[in-house]
Amino acid sequence: MRRKNMLSSDVLESTGVNSARCYQCGKCSAGCPLAGEMDFTSNTVMRMLQVEEDAADRQLLQSQSIWLCVSCEMCISRCPMEIDIPKVMDYLRQKSLQEGLQSRKSNKNIIPFHRAFLDSIKYTGRLYEVGLVLGYKLRTLNLWQDLNIAPRMFLKGKLPLLPELVKGKKQLSNIFKKTKK
Repeated sequence: MRRKNMLSSDVLESTGVNSARCYQCGKCSAGCPLAGEMDFTSNTVMRMLQVEEDAADRQLLQSQSIWLCVSCEMCISRCPMEIDIPKVMDYLRQKSLQEGLQSRKSNKNIIPFHRAFLDSIKYTGRLYEVGLVLGYKLRTLNLWQDLNIAPRMFLKGKLPLLPELVKGKKQLSNIFKKTKK
């Protein structure tokens, strides 16, 4: 039985991306560098939105695919309809967190990385690698992994001790406040 408020409608309302425009050519999935790691390729994600079934919506929100998308935009560049799949994936990640449907596999490493990345942007305005790594390691308690490469990266200037802050922190703060709504 169909619901009134399907996930595809939520996606359209929140992102402006209409999943019905996808005609399943598969070019997005063929160009995706992480398609082989995903449980649902990008064109399958679009198809699952199109079928408008509760089970498909739930599977999507519990999938690892939405967390593996790195928003490289290869799919948009290959799509004849220029569908913004990374925008859809980002929305699905947020919806998955809101509804508590993220997969256990994603919870282990991907979601802590996602949160550490967003915190880095939120507090400095750009990626601060040391803050990202510390945030990730504290969330996962995987403190010793890759510790041996840090000194070499520091010596090569890849890990600055202090973050580079952007101007207009108030505007940045407003962006994060708006996205929480």
